[in-house]
Amino acid sequence: MITEQQISTVIGSTAVGRDGKLGTVGEVYLDDETGRPEWATVRTGLFGTKEAFVPLAQADITGDELRLPYDKDKVKQAPHADTDGHLSPTEEAELYRYYGLEGGTGTTTDTARTDTTNEHGTVGHDTSGPTTDNAMTRSEERLSVGTRSEEVGRARLRKYVVSENVTETVAVAREEVRVEREPITDANVGNALDGPAISEEEHEVTLHAERPVVAKEAVPVERVRLDTQTVTEQATVNEEVRKEQIELDADDVTRGR
Repeated sequence: MITEQQISTVIGSTAVGRDGKLGTVGEVYLDDETGRPEWATVRTGLFGTKEAFVPLAQADITGDELRLPYDKDKVKQAPHADTDGHLSPTEEAELYRYYGLEGGTGTTTDTARTDTTNEHGTVGHDTSGPTTDNAMTRSEERLSVGTRSEEVGRARLRKYVVSENVTETVAVAREEVRVEREPITDANVGNALDGPAISEEEHEVTLHAERPVVAKEAVPVERVRLDTQTVTEQATVNEEVRKEQIELDADDVTRGR
């Protein structure tokens, strides 16, 4: 049995039957007299466009799952009833018969006018229906707001390769030839006289120069992953609720002076 305190948990939960998931719980209907959760609507079909009524008498909520003792076909083939915020006595009785349950406070009442004496010794009657006691019951709808999780978008990481030009400056060296002349001195006269007095000769040197050399290697620079964070914000729900008003309708003599 689902309690009034569990209503917000039931709304938006996943309905699970004997053979697996039935759908998502859309609304919870309360008993008009006791205020206890009596029925829930389950969105079925490929896109959750159909809603079927299931009784909560034998239901149990565990985490975000509403467990019901019925299979998918049983729920999908349930008698149709408009999800307009109220089940008529006829609709409720038909649903009880379909699910093999007894009870239900929404039974059809006799509209004939009868007068009886209540426990206070006062005769009272409802001019539009059955006999009542000496007081009216004023009821009003209460809004029960919950949340449900749904997919709103997707994000993915994609890695691809781009090319860019990188400019680096490096110092390079090269050799240049130059002619050095030195006078004959006592220190080098021996080398100067080594060889024929008059002859032809050639001397050759090899020149070197540095050239830029480029090498590339792939190195890891960072790790990137997707993560999610939960951001809480306030959402305003605007829904119309009905409530009964009671006013006195009497002539001057009845009202008193």
